[in-house]
Amino acid sequence: MARVPVQFTLNGEERAEFIESGTTLLHALRDTMGDTSPKGGCQQGTCGACSVIVDGELRLSCLTLAQTCEGAAIETTAGLAAGGVLHPLQRAIMDGFAAQCGFCTPGMIMAAKALLDHTPNPTREDVIEAISGNVCRCTGYEPIIAAVLAAARSNSQNAG
Repeated sequence: MARVPVQFTLNGEERAEFIESGTTLLHALRDTMGDTSPKGGCQQGTCGACSVIVDGELRLSCLTLAQTCEGAAIETTAGLAAGGVLHPLQRAIMDGFAAQCGFCTPGMIMAAKALLDHTPNPTREDVIEAISGNVCRCTGYEPIIAAVLAAARSNSQNAG
């Protein structure tokens, strides 16, 4: 396969790499750029563990070709904490004991972040819909839903 250049912003940092043509964003992030926060679960787009935000929209990195992200801004959970301070979603997940094995957590957090970026004060139904593309086999979803709602409340209190 031919190697092709790809350039985008990853968690606020400009990145330019040569990758094999046809490489998924998941593998470019993990194998080439060293960001192992998106998890490779099903590799078929059904589990959500690989979810990232591309130009403000939630995307499954296992189904997205890295080449299609040329010039894009990509966010992963690795870029959420700033200066050693957890993002409100990360804090809420931790405080609410909303992670058990943790495999789904990066995808859940990115799905929740995409929701809160567009809908700062979501309803419970909004949260359920937003995380519906993410499979979790451990928590039963209730702690995750509660954590996302807590993060939204925290954000609105801090903004006010």
